[in-house]
Amino acid sequence: MKHSYLFLADGFEEIEAIATVDVLRRAGLIVNTVSINPTGQATGANGVTVTADRTIDQIELEPDTEWLICPGGMPGAQNLSECPRLSELLTAQFKRGGRIAAICAAPAVVLAPLGILKGRKATCYPGFESIVNDCDMTGDPVVATDTLVTGNGPGNTIPFALAIAAISKGTEVASEVGSGMMYRK
Repeated sequence: MKHSYLFLADGFEEIEAIATVDVLRRAGLIVNTVSINPTGQATGANGVTVTADRTIDQIELEPDTEWLICPGGMPGAQNLSECPRLSELLTAQFKRGGRIAAICAAPAVVLAPLGILKGRKATCYPGFESIVNDCDMTGDPVVATDTLVTGNGPGNTIPFALAIAAISKGTEVASEVGSGMMYRK
């Protein structure tokens, strides 16, 4: 079975992390939360502490790793960007054509410095697009391709997660999950 990983750092945006994991698990994806902290815990921007499924030192990319997902939040996105091991994993996933998703500040703060957005369309939290020079920041709520999904903020977490689910499981499954959650576009 393919595994996906959602990374947590102190200061992460709680809605973007927890709702994404919830939606993707409802869609049948195997998603592991991964703390970049050696304790295995991370405290969100609004004070919610989460115990992750694993720490970053406990994971290795497999050839069938499906998604690497970075929630935003500040200073969460900055903390993710300063984690050398995460940078290695994201770069390896990108180089092999693997799937990556990021929302809020994370596209600009985490992915752009690694060259992952270069020449591509993406979106991020308003104001962060000014730090990205080499991609087309659309300002859309969600921008999705077969290997990259970006979202612009907490209020668009559900469509962000459903876009990931649609790529992995098909639009019918994503639609069923959204319907079951009472999500309306």
